[in-house]
Amino acid sequence: MKAALEELNRKVMGKPGVSGTAVGESDGTACLVVYLSDAEARRSIPGRVRGIPVKAEVTGPFQRY
Repeated sequence: MKAALEELNRKVMGKPGVSGTAVGESDGTACLVVYLSDAEARRSIPGRVRGIPVKAEVTGPFQRY
């Protein structure tokens, strides 16, 4: 899972609209999550990385506190 997350980070971080990534769960199955600041960025997110499903979630921009 760690290697898949690192690969996902290399593929998506720095792209417009991508706020972050994480390991998550979808329907009881482990997955990778990409947090997006807007829905338009969803088109550039892969569906799987190393066989692990990738879920895109629109959260809006992250705020530093």
